[in-house]
Amino acid sequence: MIELHHLTKRYGDKLAVDDLSFRIPEGVVTGFLGPNGAGKSTTMRMILDLDHPTGGEVTIDGKRYAEIQDPLRQIGALLEAKAVHPGRTAYDHLLWLAQSNRVPRARVDEVLDLVGLSAVAKKRARGFSLGMGQRLGIASALLADPQTLMFDEPVNGLDPEGILWIRNLMKRLASEGRTVFVSSHLMSEMALTADHLVVIGRGRLLADLPMAEFIKRNSRSAVRLRSPQPERLLDVLHGAGLAAEPGPDGSWEVVDGDPAALGELAAAHGVTLHELSPQQASLEEAFMQMTAESVEYRTGGHPGAPAAPGTPGAPAAPASASAPVWGAGWNDRPSGKES
Repeated sequence: MIELHHLTKRYGDKLAVDDLSFRIPEGVVTGFLGPNGAGKSTTMRMILDLDHPTGGEVTIDGKRYAEIQDPLRQIGALLEAKAVHPGRTAYDHLLWLAQSNRVPRARVDEVLDLVGLSAVAKKRARGFSLGMGQRLGIASALLADPQTLMFDEPVNGLDPEGILWIRNLMKRLASEGRTVFVSSHLMSEMALTADHLVVIGRGRLLADLPMAEFIKRNSRSAVRLRSPQPERLLDVLHGAGLAAEPGPDGSWEVVDGDPAALGELAAAHGVTLHELSPQQASLEEAFMQMTAESVEYRTGGHPGAPAAPGTPGAPAAPASASAPVWGAGWNDRPSGKES
């Protein structure tokens, strides 16, 4: 289990990670989300002691990374797929990692087969495609069969078959009781992979809660009804005191409606329905809603649009403003203190 305790990192005047505390549990895939510049990579580097925190600490099963005697056996990580000598073959790259960490040589062949690189095991890394480099990085992370695994953008360069493979691999590793922590910008893939989400913005914790709860809290739900009698349907809805908004193809949408109750209402008034479907926002929509005020690098808006907070010419945010931390649970703090 990985635990972050009030983790802070400054680079000169830049506060990259701001008093960050959360726990990455075992047995589930935990997704790590945030806009560009949110501090995700810095946080993952501090977990592995590649960057030293300005304040706070990170522990892996109660120990700092530097205190672990056999780190590769405890935590495997893919942070940069190109972190391999280009003149080494895939086999030799894994072999020196195995020998330096007292991992049996036979394990090299096992992980090469697992990631689908057996046929190119003797080829030098300089000739690898981005996807092949990703697979080699994943093999390195899995080499010592660690209990904890971290992946930063693991699907980069992978084809559809490879994406499906890494998704199923991460789910299987979590089902074995391992800690799996993965960062990605591909929301559609994260929605299919992660069970739990940790979201940060501008270095601060914004959310720490299950995937379904994150989407529910950051988006609206609605029930879409479509009928060959749209005006009659609208009258029935209004008669029941329900507000309806126009949807696609002449449908009506009732925000936070109950599908069963709406179906019974239509049936009671003899209104034929061609569609009765709950509508739920995607992870991407929920993420954009959650992080709208935490985006550091914005694309240009419409002429005359107000500047983003923190940019030249923008109105200053209230001094007391702070983003709520949702679902933090174990490290909830008294109200009024930023997280």
